[in-house]
Amino acid sequence: MLLSRAEMTFDFGGARFDPVRDRAVLGWLTNQFLYGEVAANQIGEWLYEAPDLHAARFLARQAVEELQHVDNFLRIMALIGVEPGPAHPIIRFLVTDMKGSSWPEHVAMVMAAGEGLVLMALYALADTLDQPQAVEILKRALRQEERHVDFGERETMRVIEGRPGRRRRLLGLSLITLWSVRRLARTMERRLPGESPVMKHLPAFALAAAASHELRLQRMGLLDRPTAELSRWRWLSLVVEGYAGKIAATLARVVIGPARAVGLVRARRLTDTYLTDPALHVPIDPVDDQPPART
Repeated sequence: MLLSRAEMTFDFGGARFDPVRDRAVLGWLTNQFLYGEVAANQIGEWLYEAPDLHAARFLARQAVEELQHVDNFLRIMALIGVEPGPAHPIIRFLVTDMKGSSWPEHVAMVMAAGEGLVLMALYALADTLDQPQAVEILKRALRQEERHVDFGERETMRVIEGRPGRRRRLLGLSLITLWSVRRLARTMERRLPGESPVMKHLPAFALAAAASHELRLQRMGLLDRPTAELSRWRWLSLVVEGYAGKIAATLARVVIGPARAVGLVRARRLTDTYLTDPALHVPIDPVDDQPPART
């Protein structure tokens, strides 16, 4: 990944979540994660529109892993004695309402930025939860989430190369995510029980998560300066441009979709381009059932 584990780790000063004392807080937190894993069925849509065989293989594997994560969180919830419940509206907005309307949006907003923020929260939970079995489950999931973020980062850099307009639109949408994360932290601070030693660190953790998100934007090439140096007008113009691009992409899918269905519009999908895909021209061992490495 573009950020190291150390850069995404927050120091809670030894504070720990007690599964009994902090059950209400842990129940709220795990239900946000659960919603995100369930919503990952959106991957199926992008598997159909994968730009190459490497992406298709990756998304197929990721879809299986995300469904495994649903079971993982159900196991964690059983270990700490909490039940499935609804997600917070801001989580639903970030995960579902802000879902990608195009492949560039999916890899940048969902896989790199979105899963990057989730990964930092998972690191924090694994570092603070005083339940060894649950932590072991989290550690296995972390390795998979790291691969997802790495893929999103690399694809984002690929799709914005030489495309300044696309870069600006993706940055505008990323700024909305940044604002939403800060808003969510304020909501948690007001509404969740404050007895937990971990919760006392929440405001500082929220700032660290925002800084991590901003650093990722810079290293992917979406952001060329700290957001603090962006004027309010520049911030607003980027958000408007980002949303306008998202609306246009959504409308195009709504309008063009039926036309494709009846054959009036021909989309170029993997079935049209696979013969020129580099993966088909990598030497392959006929007795090895593993796919060839990407060149």
